[in-house]
Amino acid sequence: MLRCPSEPELARCIGLSQAIDPTKPYDLAIVGAGPAGLAAAVYGASEGLSTIVLDCRAFGGQAGASSRIENYLGFPTGITGMALMARAYNQALKFGADIVIPEQVVRLRCDPGPGGTRFELVLADDERVHARSVVIASGARYRRLDVANLAAFEGASIHYWASPLEGTLCGGQEVALVGAGNSAGQAIVYLATQAAKVWVLVRGRSLDATMSRYLVERIAALPNVEVLLQTEVTAIEGRGNVLEAVRWRDRSGTETRHAIRHLFLFIGADPNTDWLQSDVTLDAKRFVLTGTHLGEGRRALETSRDGIFAIGDVRSGSTKRVAAAVGDGARVVATLHEFLAADAAARAAQS
Repeated sequence: MLRCPSEPELARCIGLSQAIDPTKPYDLAIVGAGPAGLAAAVYGASEGLSTIVLDCRAFGGQAGASSRIENYLGFPTGITGMALMARAYNQALKFGADIVIPEQVVRLRCDPGPGGTRFELVLADDERVHARSVVIASGARYRRLDVANLAAFEGASIHYWASPLEGTLCGGQEVALVGAGNSAGQAIVYLATQAAKVWVLVRGRSLDATMSRYLVERIAALPNVEVLLQTEVTAIEGRGNVLEAVRWRDRSGTETRHAIRHLFLFIGADPNTDWLQSDVTLDAKRFVLTGTHLGEGRRALETSRDGIFAIGDVRSGSTKRVAAAVGDGARVVATLHEFLAADAAARAAQS
């Protein structure tokens, strides 16, 4: 019997994950199991690198929560984000990568360890992972709306993704969605098939500046979608954890109150870099700086510290697309081989 177990304790009890061997030296430790992290795991493990992937929540990242991805190469009819990420997860396992979920990394230490490892990852339950190189693929967390009482409705009426579960919850109802990026566009198209009406609240002057053209055109053709430009949510109302109404203000200053029970937020994300402390150099928005952004002499995708790399959404200047994240994951493995070879040669020369 477990009393108030942590998520890792519960996962191990029911067989979802296994205890980590602190004496095992890994060639590559990846923090984050989104598209970038899973791609690095697939290419790293398939090329003979002993690889471990850690994620505090689930595989797939934000891409895994997408209701449908239609512009990913090779899937002309589209695919759900979770289905795409599940294929990547299984592919990484097939090549022998160790994937430990849920397991939160709370500290990165640059300490020599067993088997010539250079880095130690400290986990929330005080376990340790030792690796010769580290890839930061911790992605970003959903940005929250700055209104009172938001937390009271999260988990029941406020949603940060649009899966079939949310589609069922809001079936036949009017819903509101805040956001203007591609993730928002994909959610709008999906919700329009489930909800009676979708109110889209956009702070900017148009969708074109932030959303792919095919999504803009598709949304314009949906009869039950109304896009309100230069409009912001000012308040939400409800009782308990049940949302009852949303208030928004348009460009003229007019405030509208509308009966809404489900509000979807797609307003961007902030990088998951709090756990890094001062280990690597971050930009002003706390994204990880890599490569030439740090000056001459740095390898592609390498951070300010030799042997630590950053890929995907957490990387400063990255393109926030699934394909770009996957490209980072593939590209970083080539750079890893270069680093590991140089590191091994340096250690051999010292011995």
